[in-house]
Amino acid sequence: MKLVIAEKPSVAQSIAAVIGATTRKDGYLEGNGWQVSWCMGHLAGLANADAYNPDYAKWRYDDLPILPADWKMVVGKDKKKQFDVLKKLMNAPEVTEVVNACDAGREGELIFRNVYELAGCKKPMKRLWISSMEDSAIREGLEHLRPGANYDGLRDAALCRAKADWLVGINATRLFSVLYHRTLNIGRVMSPTLALIVQRETQIDSFRPEPFYTVALELPGFIVSGERMKEKAAAEQLRQSCQGAAVTVKKVEHKEKLEKPPALYDLTTLQRDANRLLGFTAQQTLDYLQNLYEKKLCTYPRTDSRYLTSDMAEGLPVLVNLTANAMPFCKGTAITCNPQSVINDKKVTDHHAVIPTRNLRETDLSGLPVGEKAVLELVALRLLCAVAEPYTYAETVVTVVCAGAEFSDKGRTVKSLGWRALDAAYQTSLKGAAETEKEPGEKVIPELTENQSLSVLEAVKKEGKTSPPKHFTEDTLLSAMETAGKDDMPEDAERKGLGTPATRAGILEKLVSAGFLERRKNKKTVQLIPSHYAVSLITILPEQLQSPLLTAEWEYRLGQIERGELSPEDFMAGISAMLGELVGTYQVIKGTEYLFSPPREAVGKCPRCGGEVAEMQKRVLLSE
Repeated sequence: MKLVIAEKPSVAQSIAAVIGATTRKDGYLEGNGWQVSWCMGHLAGLANADAYNPDYAKWRYDDLPILPADWKMVVGKDKKKQFDVLKKLMNAPEVTEVVNACDAGREGELIFRNVYELAGCKKPMKRLWISSMEDSAIREGLEHLRPGANYDGLRDAALCRAKADWLVGINATRLFSVLYHRTLNIGRVMSPTLALIVQRETQIDSFRPEPFYTVALELPGFIVSGERMKEKAAAEQLRQSCQGAAVTVKKVEHKEKLEKPPALYDLTTLQRDANRLLGFTAQQTLDYLQNLYEKKLCTYPRTDSRYLTSDMAEGLPVLVNLTANAMPFCKGTAITCNPQSVINDKKVTDHHAVIPTRNLRETDLSGLPVGEKAVLELVALRLLCAVAEPYTYAETVVTVVCAGAEFSDKGRTVKSLGWRALDAAYQTSLKGAAETEKEPGEKVIPELTENQSLSVLEAVKKEGKTSPPKHFTEDTLLSAMETAGKDDMPEDAERKGLGTPATRAGILEKLVSAGFLERRKNKKTVQLIPSHYAVSLITILPEQLQSPLLTAEWEYRLGQIERGELSPEDFMAGISAMLGELVGTYQVIKGTEYLFSPPREAVGKCPRCGGEVAEMQKRVLLSE
């Protein structure tokens, strides 16, 4: 008997259907020589601090830093029943082999390994590694199971990530909470992400608009504009000099330009577009995509690749055609397929880009929930655009001279819409969307020759003001998180920025739920605004905890652990040393008494520590 353990019941049911394990049991399915069960997400995790010492239940500066020598794992109370089922199955004499079928990524590996080790299982372990829940993909994956030991590095990296987050969360949160007499939640990725947003708000608040002036000349058939000028008088003088004068054509440039199709989606770029076009939060997009994956309509969601592998090229034209047939916005639009534009083995790591599956052909998409259908259409559009022909156009740039100043204008003549025809058709179908984007249209400039003289029909002075930086939206914040600190990282770093595609949505939701961020709607966009509490927190945090470089460096080192280039012990020693130095050297910043709201009147005593309890907005303050 072989035992397959999936991450969720729905995934387990899909696998069981393929291998013929159709008999339902308590907490698993059985049949045809297989048993299939599930983990229900993280069944086991790192124990709380008081599991190492009961005194740690009370937050005290003298106990810091808390650095466990031997880490303890615990099973959640609400998940103990399913863990007991798995433990019994894993250790049953009839089970000869255990197959890890949890999500094929860092966290999926950790979910399985925690249960495997906590259950004391010693059975041979294999790994099911697939990027699609289609029956054919499951069948092929089961026929080519990989040795579980091949993923020991992935397990080590996942466990180091969990331990490091635990250490920073426990020690930094307690340190700053005790020193500032407020509950101040600190996170390895949350804090630098919050710092990005606070820094942007500071730039907006300190921005002072500066006026500028331009002069535009109306010529026969087109309008040319000059450079920005700071002085109003100088702009007016130029306008007067040009009024009723003639311009001389200095230069006429004709260029044939080509705009390549966009690359396929990874999770982050899909979340960004879904936020910008559909108004979905990053978490909503991930949830919708996960559901589509489990319904076998999209491939694995938590990917950071935007390309496909060479073995997929042959079947791509069929997938493209059936995808086009399933999408209503494709009617009347020519479909082409150039597989080589999306194939790059070197840029695919654990999983290829997010694309639809062939199951679109047999599925009634009208029955999908609205959010899932919208995300599926976006994924389908990107596949169709990515393999389409380039957008090509002819560009004309004309430069003229008048009164010693240069003026210019650009014209564009479309030669072939290519992939933009599909994009335009999709945009037209977006009724009531958060934003629709206009395709670049044609703008014709008359035939001109160099040294030609043209009359100025009218000279106009225009006034404008410089604009402040824009508030972050989830679209722009995800982009900033993805690139934060990358200039300071080694060029060969696989993962750069804050968090990973799999974790960024959860980070944003935690910041909102903890009261650090507010989603504020402004016209058709939703801005992310930091609270006063967030600004105060970032003000007192040392640079190392709010700099994106720390977490970017951690991600780089975790990648080294995955590849066996760095030992987990060395990584954890570095984290412990950093926290020891932080606790030993950090001093309370003077003059910060009013950063946080003044202490409120005590409403009672804490039954655990005896400290005073004061009621605060969205949280309870424990003051020792």
